[in-house]
Amino acid sequence: MRVSGKTKVVDTDILVVGGGFAGCGAVYESAYWGRNLRITLVEKANIERSGAVAHGLSAINLYIGMRWNENKPEDFVRYARGDLVGLVREDLLFDIARHVDSTVHLFEEWGLPMIYDKNTGHYQREGRWQIMIHGESYKPIVAEAARRSATEVYNRVMVTHLLKDPRIPNRVSGAVGFNVRDGSFYIFRAKAVIVAAGGASHIYRPRSVGEGAGRTWYPPWNNGSAYALPIQAGASMTQMENKLVVTRFKDGYGPVGFYFLALKAVATNVYGEEYEKTKFEELRKLVGKWADAKPLPTCFRNHVMLQEIKEGRGPILIHTERVTETPEKEEAAWEDFLDMTIGQVGMWAANNIDPKDKPSELTTSEPYVMGSHAVAAGAWVSGPADLSPKGYFWGYNRMLTVEGLFGAGDTVGGSPHKFSSGSFTEGRLAGKAAVKYVLDHPDYTPGTDESVVSRLRDTIFKPLENYNLGRNMVVAGTVAPNYIYPRHGLNRLEKIMDEYAGGVSTFYVTNEQLLARGLDLILTLKEDLSHLAAEDLHQLQRAWELNHRAWVSEAVVRHTIFRKETRWPGYYYRADYPKIDDDHWNVFTVSGYDPISGEWTMTTKPVIKLVD
Repeated sequence: MRVSGKTKVVDTDILVVGGGFAGCGAVYESAYWGRNLRITLVEKANIERSGAVAHGLSAINLYIGMRWNENKPEDFVRYARGDLVGLVREDLLFDIARHVDSTVHLFEEWGLPMIYDKNTGHYQREGRWQIMIHGESYKPIVAEAARRSATEVYNRVMVTHLLKDPRIPNRVSGAVGFNVRDGSFYIFRAKAVIVAAGGASHIYRPRSVGEGAGRTWYPPWNNGSAYALPIQAGASMTQMENKLVVTRFKDGYGPVGFYFLALKAVATNVYGEEYEKTKFEELRKLVGKWADAKPLPTCFRNHVMLQEIKEGRGPILIHTERVTETPEKEEAAWEDFLDMTIGQVGMWAANNIDPKDKPSELTTSEPYVMGSHAVAAGAWVSGPADLSPKGYFWGYNRMLTVEGLFGAGDTVGGSPHKFSSGSFTEGRLAGKAAVKYVLDHPDYTPGTDESVVSRLRDTIFKPLENYNLGRNMVVAGTVAPNYIYPRHGLNRLEKIMDEYAGGVSTFYVTNEQLLARGLDLILTLKEDLSHLAAEDLHQLQRAWELNHRAWVSEAVVRHTIFRKETRWPGYYYRADYPKIDDDHWNVFTVSGYDPISGEWTMTTKPVIKLVD
């Protein structure tokens, strides 16, 4: 395998890691407020079609509608708080809600085709917070604005590690990575860094196997860099136990929101019973007062569905045939998937299903770790100065507990239900704050430890060396005594997480003993990662994606051990602590990894209510 061997040094003012919606928002806003600053974006794919919205969307899932008095920011905070069973950073949520509408209006100015309600003249609603769009080209439209704003964009460069300034304790000073096409080694030196990378899929074994292997709901290329990068730099993380399990069309992972919210479809068990109603009193016994949250929290809807399946009343069916009775509704239903999940259309065809004639099966997905959807995993960050109570603010909005390091999108914990528009908005908030931080420190020049950088370079490319040294000792096929391939390591990680940390094979159930054993196995796997082999740069990228996934998995397991309750039944279950315990665990879990000692600490932070 030929690698360029070139080392490229890039000096910049603000470095944005990740080119999804949060990263694009960070670049756009940084360039607006920091007109004389150098803004650099780094993306391991290409920002034209990267991130969770790469394939497009049929709706923007967060729009308050303040111009038409449809909702207020306080309403959104109440909604998200109820859906997360009380555990949200209300300062972060309110901050996003008061700015998100302006983000959506920018998207429309840039050419995103919006759908208007003919009766009201407002954006057409799918649900209370969702508005309909023609969104196949949603990401290219937003990416163009970011590309025009950035000083420079480095596509096809994977960031593997953040750099710390050796002169200033706990100060970020840049990042390193490699070009996944030519193997160039990149050193980015920056006055501020915004991590806007993706959450994690494929840390749990997916339901799809065989010809569908690798199919997931959250993008398969999202490997948890949003968490692995700040964890290894020593940043505090929160709510990493708050994994997301989504209800989706079986096998195709097609979203259900449009059918439930816009078309008012119903889901039943195989006997035609609306199980959310028949299971409600049983649910109340498990979750108490939280059963009265309106709408019913996402995890609880999963829970009652899982109970139906375990009790033998599956499959669960969504009755599309009852809500596509007119040509207009049928067309809208097809466009919903053609805009963002065309694979579901292929699944229908392969299984001889026409949704206007037959219902489809629903099932729950494997767990994902993310901070932008209906869960709140991520970094513990400072909120805005005008909203955040004591302990929630330390100088700059969206700054992590590492100085000069900011986060947005999946990276930020405690602020769920951001989706695409909210992630872009949070990127804008982080970008503005990062500019202020840089301007407040005009004399700072990023420092790096050359020995550390040299060691990281050797570490990054070691899988290529492992392959070259050991490839002539392969026993048969891909069986080798001296190394493992990234795919083998990924299979091993997914099996550990699935069987010990509450995956689909155990109906999301775990306990302290299973988690402890899973942690031991993850730590052993992390030791073995030094023996990963990459025969080319594509496999080198896979090796580092696996490395980041392993760090995320360790954090997930440590958090799940620490929280001794089942706060989100339907996402995961602690069999040894099966109920919600508001008396002791109405708190945020917060972890910290010390990159010098290699030790982890676990603590809690109070949940502070700002909105009645």
